[in-house]
Amino acid sequence: MNIKILGVGCSRCKKLEQQVRDLVAKNNINTEIEKVTDIQDMIKYGIMATPGLVINEKLKSSGILPKDEQILNWIKEEIN
Repeated sequence: MNIKILGVGCSRCKKLEQQVRDLVAKNNINTEIEKVTDIQDMIKYGIMATPGLVINEKLKSSGILPKDEQILNWIKEEIN
């Protein structure tokens, strides 16, 4: 599994990255987490606002900080 955090480094982007890292560690989920800061790479996912969250190359959210439960649900969907 691969999770990407899309963002140029704003406080919300950093918060989402830490939130995802904490959830993955707390729930013992084996995944690779990548931080994508290149605007051209972000545009490929079609996001209009940061932060963006991509799980297994599927855009799950952009412009919001999803709740922990929602992130875990998205991860579980991709595991199954």
